[in-house]
Amino acid sequence: MRVLRAAGRTASAWSNGGGVTREIAAAPPGAGWDAFDWRVSLAEVGRDGPYSALPGVDRVLMVAEGAGLELTVDGTRHVLPGRHRPFAFPGEAVTDCRLLDGPVVNFNVMVRRGRSTATVEPAREQHLALPATAPREPGEERTRLVVALSGRTTLDGHGSAAPALSLERHDAALLPADTGAALHTDGVAAVVTLTVRAATGARTD
Repeated sequence: MRVLRAAGRTASAWSNGGGVTREIAAAPPGAGWDAFDWRVSLAEVGRDGPYSALPGVDRVLMVAEGAGLELTVDGTRHVLPGRHRPFAFPGEAVTDCRLLDGPVVNFNVMVRRGRSTATVEPAREQHLALPATAPREPGEERTRLVVALSGRTTLDGHGSAAPALSLERHDAALLPADTGAALHTDGVAAVVTLTVRAATGARTD
């Protein structure tokens, strides 16, 4: 497992001044907006405003802290009250955000459409077995990211003699999806399974 501590993250301010984003992980590591296969982050949102257009990107947003928000996506209103409910929408859609009752912290997953996919599952105050999942097609790479959104989360690798890994608020761990693990949280953790497809159209001459 690769541990990604919250304390080491850098905050990037939005160009419209409405908030800041802290990247948790991305593939390839350090890839910019035009080059990532997937990107996972936490965003502190302090005021209403539009979202940047991201053509060719599929997004999943989950309110991690705060009362919630209302997203208007291509003219359709979606109220996201409370926390830890994944909401998927296309990155190129015209999207506007209105806070319901003060600032929020959003958990964001972005994947390059046609290249990557993601599933986002919240685990709430529970023990959870994370089974090994093999790639469905040759050349696929599948990764699991666990992020502690509140409380403490521990991870045990199945069959591993290593001690359990402890994650505090906003800490994360990357682990191969083909290795099983056991998760326990006394708060809420996000379990993200990310699949990257093999590149096609490569030259063979």
